[in-house]
Amino acid sequence: MKFKDMQYKRLDLEQVKEEFYKILAEFKEAKSPEEQFEVHKKKYKLFDDITTMIVLVEIRHSIDTTDPFYEKEQAFCDEIAPLIEQLEHEYEDALYTSEFRDYLEEKIGKVAFKNIEIGKKAFSEALIPMMQEENALVTEYNKLIASAKIDWEGDVLNLSLLRKYLTHTDREVRRKAYEKYSAFFEANSKELDDIYDKLVKNRTKQAQTMGYETYTELGYYRMNRNCYDQAMVGEFRRQVKEYLVPLAEKIHENRRVRLGVEKLSFIDRDVNFPNGNPEPTGTPDEIMKLGSKMYAELSEETKEFFDFMTENELFDVLGRKSKQAGGYMTFLPNYEAPFIFANFNGTADDINVITHECGHAFQGYVAAKDPIKEHSTQVTMETAETHSMSMEFFTRPWMHLFFGERTEEYLEMQLEDAITFIPYGCMVDEFQHIVYGNPELSPMERHAAWRKLEKEYMPHLSYEESPYFEQGTFWQKQLHIYNYPFYYIDYCIAQTCAFQYKIMMDEDYKKAWESYVTLCNRSASDFFVNLIKEAGLLNPFEDGCMKQLVEKLEKQVIK
Repeated sequence: MKFKDMQYKRLDLEQVKEEFYKILAEFKEAKSPEEQFEVHKKKYKLFDDITTMIVLVEIRHSIDTTDPFYEKEQAFCDEIAPLIEQLEHEYEDALYTSEFRDYLEEKIGKVAFKNIEIGKKAFSEALIPMMQEENALVTEYNKLIASAKIDWEGDVLNLSLLRKYLTHTDREVRRKAYEKYSAFFEANSKELDDIYDKLVKNRTKQAQTMGYETYTELGYYRMNRNCYDQAMVGEFRRQVKEYLVPLAEKIHENRRVRLGVEKLSFIDRDVNFPNGNPEPTGTPDEIMKLGSKMYAELSEETKEFFDFMTENELFDVLGRKSKQAGGYMTFLPNYEAPFIFANFNGTADDINVITHECGHAFQGYVAAKDPIKEHSTQVTMETAETHSMSMEFFTRPWMHLFFGERTEEYLEMQLEDAITFIPYGCMVDEFQHIVYGNPELSPMERHAAWRKLEKEYMPHLSYEESPYFEQGTFWQKQLHIYNYPFYYIDYCIAQTCAFQYKIMMDEDYKKAWESYVTLCNRSASDFFVNLIKEAGLLNPFEDGCMKQLVEKLEKQVIK
């Protein structure tokens, strides 16, 4: 079914509860494990119905944040989401304590039951009012960022549409664009700090209500970290600082020389070549048609997937002034349909969308065929981002379709950017550990902490031309810090796995692709550390992984 024809109907919470408790009673009264599993399938159907309606609202609200109907419906969904989560936890309690647990665990998998155990540590009915407030604050931040109206030579741009000028060939154009970019954040600095301060205090209160000293422990449970902990993440960041930051700094120095500047400024942070970054040569429609050709040639599985997405109009990628910033993939369970949201802006980011987000969407599409819903719905973020970031590399043989004579430059830029991203991502993660470990910090102290980390992870970076960002405020543009605490490290862990696929496919593309498809199909049927071992990848948390990876990558990027 085409996306525009998918009907939205506001959830009737009382009706949902009535149906839920009927299913719960049937589950508890079941006389055999087989009968109980059949009731479990009814639970699948109910929550698929609920999720589909909530996701439709999220998509349509982000497509046009000024639409009054979906703005109201988004507020309604923000309010009821914790109540739905409460029902989910009530059902999970019954599942976890079932007399037929051994049978159910064999059917559903150990991961699902481990996640229930974690879920018990992450939720309490007492948190619902605080979670509703948290949802409202997140929506407030997203709306504020989407509200940016940048005057640009007679036109009015949002932050996504300004991106093209932030990476412009002419350094003076970039300087002007960043002045306007910085001015937006400075003009809204108090509100941005206030929203975040309220979020930190709200989340800390939730954690303390659950008996935790800080939000960090609760945040890890919320992220469903079921096979690694804070110490392992800290060890990963240590390896990054020791081995990857020096390589990243060599890349930045090479970039400085290429650009012909005396010192890299933040206005140069996303520019790789003196003649500007490679840009796709086609219109958005042409890019999507070339994407179809690419996925048709990559494999039968990807052809089927992309044809389904195209035929059902499951993309909204054109940049518009009233759209939410950023990009994402989400899933509509009743239609077994991924949906990709983005803001095309004429830069290489447009191609990154149809590789990165299609990596998520491809995995969601193939996983939807698994009758055990827990496998597809409980994929943890580091696994999900491995799917997407690896797809960016698997599509490299087709980049000539989009970049023509600048293909080699694009491929060089892609690899360099992927390497230099990891220090930034680890910095975002360490910043959040500092903030939630010290929730009493003032906004200015948070800014100082960010600036200190920038000097550790990105020592080349200079904000001499922006007094506002020099204060340590650049993190305010990172929506994950507001919306999804402790998420960002998953990108770094996943990028480490994606690099290994890159190295593997350079040696044997077919073998690498088969491993990747198996990983996508396995979804959440096992824990991340086991899945990557089965796929033939090194564990990013183990000492030596980063050192070995850097040795191989350095040969490819430092000539």
